Amino acid sequence: MLYEAIVNRYLQEMKNGTRRPGDKLPSIREAAETFGCSRNTVIRAYEELANRHRIYSVPQSGYYVAHRSPACEGAGDAAENQDVIDFAWAGPDRRAMPFRDFQHCMNEAIERYRENMFTYSEEQGLASLRLQLARHLRDLQVFTVPERVCVVTGSQQALHLLVWLPFPNGKRNIVVEQPVHAGMIESLRGYGGEVHGIPYGEGGMDLDRLEALFRDGDVKCFYTVSRFHNPTGHSHTNEARKRMAELAQRYDVYIIEDDYMGDLDGDSRNDPMFAYDASGRVIYVKSFSKVMLPGLRLGLAVLPDELREPFLRAKAAADVHSPLLTQGALEVYLESGMFAAHIGRMRDIYRRKAVLLREAYRKHLPPGTAYTGSSSGFYSTIKLPAPLRAQAAADRLLRLGVRVDPAERMYLPAFRQEDVFRLSVSQVDETLIEPGVLRIGEGIRELLRQRTEVRFVERG
Repeated sequence: MLYEAIVNRYLQEMKNGTRRPGDKLPSIREAAETFGCSRNTVIRAYEELANRHRIYSVPQSGYYVAHRSPACEGAGDAAENQDVIDFAWAGPDRRAMPFRDFQHCMNEAIERYRENMFTYSEEQGLASLRLQLARHLRDLQVFTVPERVCVVTGSQQALHLLVWLPFPNGKRNIVVEQPVHAGMIESLRGYGGEVHGIPYGEGGMDLDRLEALFRDGDVKCFYTVSRFHNPTGHSHTNEARKRMAELAQRYDVYIIEDDYMGDLDGDSRNDPMFAYDASGRVIYVKSFSKVMLPGLRLGLAVLPDELREPFLRAKAAADVHSPLLTQGALEVYLESGMFAAHIGRMRDIYRRKAVLLREAYRKHLPPGTAYTGSSSGFYSTIKLPAPLRAQAAADRLLRLGVRVDPAERMYLPAFRQEDVFRLSVSQVDETLIEPGVLRIGEGIRELLRQRTEVRFVERG
């Protein structure tokens, strides 16, 4: 018997109440005898159920049926009778995460740095880790030295500190692409200078408009995600990156290049903006959360010399230093070659998901619905046909067993759009991508029919 059959059997029993939360599952030996299969097949089935959070293990005791997640409660009949297909949660694929490998690295870090854990560490990050990070960045065409690398507690920390720091150019205003991820919107909330938006679409952005802002807008810095943009999935072309770097030098503007998923780009011809920066005005920021373990909470910033000291002072005031143990574990993970092998697997996973998602969009979304996407398969958006609104549509889709994320909070007030969803397939099983998009398409059609019926009644 295949492990999928065992998974489906137990899921059915949980659905019909035969197995309830807290019930103990048969031991691996007992289940293997019951299903007439090998113990390895049962182990794989139990691991799959645990990854779906439907069971949990108790050491020296066994496996038990888990309680339903509170996130699924209140989702209506559909959520009660079947698993919700969650396109809203944007963490990395749990089934592909290197838990065991990283556990080994944590143990090695404890041995390597056990004396250091009793003292405060370097504000800028472990020197040995920064050396490994500088070597790792070369593969991304980011050539720098460890002295310019600063380890941060997640890339969002770097972005928040940079927003509020005074810059050497003495300017005050900020330009951000539109839409932009919600974390940046929150960091900008209450900022004293002006915040200008510039639309970022499938064809890129209007670089003439960007130049006008740089020239006339007293712009301190420009924030952009150059690859696999959140939320649209778009990437700048090399030509656009080069032009932006040239504009930054010409008008004395700093660029914060967020390359949080650059590791997923398997095309060696694509360069980061940092590679075109001859003037030291591109600040390169990178995270390990989306490609590895979000709980790691480590990222990096490659800083110009003139920003290094003020940045480190601000960081020390925020957290003294990033956690030593996770720094040491990341160092071991990078130097061992485990990270390179892991990224190869992740690229394959997300590439397949991207293909499946684009095909599902093409087949199942109704006319008048626009969508974006990327080869990473991580983020994309759906723009609803008029006059539908994203929040109302999301509420309806949840009753159909699909969770999506309205993107209204990802826009500055002047650019606000209320008809856009953000979707992520990062944690959606490949077999559920098309069924999920099918439900989305059906939900949109149903809402459009309802609007038509209401207008018909009003005219009568």
